[in-house]
Amino acid sequence: MKLVKAIYISNKTYLLIAGIISVAVIGEFIPVFFYIAKYSFLFLLVLFFVDLLLLFNNKKGIIATRQVPEKLSNGDENKIFINVKNNYGTKILLSIIDELPFIFQKRDFIIKTELEQGSEKTFEYSLFPKKRGEYNFGNLNIYARSILGLAKRRYKFNYNALSKVYPSFLQMRKYELIAISNRLSEYGIKKIRKIGNQTEFEQIKEYVQGDDYRTINWKATARKAQLMVNQYQDEKSQDVYSLIDKGRVMKMPFDKMTLLDYAINASLVLSNISILKDDKAGVVTFSNKLDTFLKSEKKSGTISRISEILYNQKTGFLESDYEKIYIAVKRNITKRSLLFLYTNFETMVSLKRHINILRKIAHLHLLVVVIFDNTELNKMTKTNAETMSEIFIKTTAEKFVSEKHQIARELEKNGILSILTSPQELTINAINKYLEIKTRNLI
Repeated sequence: MKLVKAIYISNKTYLLIAGIISVAVIGEFIPVFFYIAKYSFLFLLVLFFVDLLLLFNNKKGIIATRQVPEKLSNGDENKIFINVKNNYGTKILLSIIDELPFIFQKRDFIIKTELEQGSEKTFEYSLFPKKRGEYNFGNLNIYARSILGLAKRRYKFNYNALSKVYPSFLQMRKYELIAISNRLSEYGIKKIRKIGNQTEFEQIKEYVQGDDYRTINWKATARKAQLMVNQYQDEKSQDVYSLIDKGRVMKMPFDKMTLLDYAINASLVLSNISILKDDKAGVVTFSNKLDTFLKSEKKSGTISRISEILYNQKTGFLESDYEKIYIAVKRNITKRSLLFLYTNFETMVSLKRHINILRKIAHLHLLVVVIFDNTELNKMTKTNAETMSEIFIKTTAEKFVSEKHQIARELEKNGILSILTSPQELTINAINKYLEIKTRNLI
């Protein structure tokens, strides 16, 4: 850390000087005003040097640090902390200006506060990144003023920092905790009654909050003098793959995030949930060619590998080649698996170009096609149309909205499960579909 110091004259001082000059001008006609201006200027000069002495008599009058995580979560609220300590012997007024990454285009960031002598305070602010990648933080600038307020001292802390914005690990942790605590329904995730019983006994363990009370082993409880439960596991683990389309259809933005970013965030959360449910998770990304293929697994570090893979994905301007993804799936995924395909079809024409390939994939595996609802068009359909132009826009919007639902029905008619969802609700709807498939033993 390097500290740079500088002197700045405050606006208050400039106003006082301007007032003194005005009085001096009047003194050309009324001599008494000239003497008032003269002695006022001398008094102001003395106060100014006293103020400088107050600000510069301590080499480390202000000490500040910034705490930035090495990883930021895409699309989430990320907390940044600034700790400031006042080593002066008097109260100090502060203006804190942090140099945020340019991608936020936030040029008016400032925190104004005051610190009593010898006190220390931590300030926090939030950043909402909407794009994965590297974010560079610049210097931390603090302008200090005494009670006199005639001068400012700048402290410039060279805390240049680099943070990487990763797929939403905060959402992943949130849903992980919800799943462990068995509170899924509180967040809009449906609880579906399990049909049949394909579990086998694994071990007896201590009861923890969230365990099903119906699995309590009363004999073991009596022996141990504490609640013990039987733990079961599914007879076999299932393979769950996230197939992510990176073609031009996924470049469409919603709330400053692309459809690809929404799909990536949901894929990370779903992969983590599937591993918690004793399944294996894998990831496939493609556009006009196969880009990434991670074989399904549930080893330690699997989620970290998935996160790193998803971090580097970018959309392209070319149309995706579904034949190549079909060949890759047929060659590399030999066991019948659950496939979540994140893509988007805007028209029936675009769906019909690929429906034969999708049917072939669905013949080999249980395929769930995720398509996105256009929330802006939905809003247009609910507006009151009065003019001919408004009627035309509303009618066109209704046509596209209706076609989206027709696409979902066409997929279902061809034996392909589908999710038609808004980007914001993608994660919850994907988890709901996964839990529904698991509980109904569809695979």
